[in-house]
Amino acid sequence: MELTEINTLLEKLSNAHGISSRESEIAKIIRAEIADYVDEIKTDKMGNLIAVKKGGDFKIMLAAHMDEIGLMVQFVDDHGFIRFVAVGGWYNPVMVGQRVILHGEKGPIYGVLGNKPPHVMTEEDKKKPIDMADLFIDVGARSPDEVEALGITVGTSVTMDREYVKLAGTTVTGKAMDNRAGCAMLIGALKEMKTANTVYAVFTVQEEVGLKGAKTSSYTLDPDVAIATDVTIPGDSPGVERRKAPVYMGKGPVIGMASASGRGHLADPRIVDWLVKTGKKFDIPCQIEVGDGGNTDASAINFERGGIPSVPMSVPARYIHSPVEVIDLKDLQAAIHLLAKAVETKPKF
Repeated sequence: MELTEINTLLEKLSNAHGISSRESEIAKIIRAEIADYVDEIKTDKMGNLIAVKKGGDFKIMLAAHMDEIGLMVQFVDDHGFIRFVAVGGWYNPVMVGQRVILHGEKGPIYGVLGNKPPHVMTEEDKKKPIDMADLFIDVGARSPDEVEALGITVGTSVTMDREYVKLAGTTVTGKAMDNRAGCAMLIGALKEMKTANTVYAVFTVQEEVGLKGAKTSSYTLDPDVAIATDVTIPGDSPGVERRKAPVYMGKGPVIGMASASGRGHLADPRIVDWLVKTGKKFDIPCQIEVGDGGNTDASAINFERGGIPSVPMSVPARYIHSPVEVIDLKDLQAAIHLLAKAVETKPKF
């Protein structure tokens, strides 16, 4: 795909809304994009969108999660302020002062994330970490009845009100690059690939709350090997230690060899070798990541059935789990090419 096509696709995906368990808007966009490039499309009981390119006996699963982190309405207080719970892993300070969209029964309603004004905080208050329990959503209502009249109820999903924009060069910023960049990578690869293998392209649900869609779909499909497309943290911005993030934005897609701390994922070296050799053969730049934390859909897929060799392939993204994530479109373009070329062959087991 050309950079202009990738930019248009990613903008559409980033601007769409879909927290964990509410991914239908994203699935609709993806279905329309890939319909002419696959032999079959279906949605399973969990909501995973599964596209199939039919081929031989060797089965490759490509997984990209559709969901973004967000919020969900918990209750409305007596003054019409909306309390919520987080859906996915937020860093609380980035939430203060954000504008949000509540996806209510009568259509989108805009609000702002509020906190106690700093003018009335004590010095002790200002030193304390921001507690999500102290935050609230203000939609301009003055009572629970006014909120209800807007179509907002317990369980209404909430996303950030941010739009995709271009930065300098080939960099772009927007919400939900985690993981709409991974979705764009998989869509682009489906459009480019020519393979004799059977390919399951699975756009998964509920990754941000426990890798759930990848777990159920991989059990059902039982592939021979899997690649999860996602984003990863680069070490090229201020305050990030290279030991914590040993890859860089602008130097190509990242093959995740290890996320070694705790119970992180360790990729099968034969799968890593397959992707690295593909990159070298077609002169596609790529990076190897040995990190010390974090999991992707590859982690869940790896332990299904009798064990499914799996690896994450990511695009470097700055400011992950914030509304202003940044990627380089050239990294995404290279990732699309690498994924499309890799599935033309298969790893040596």
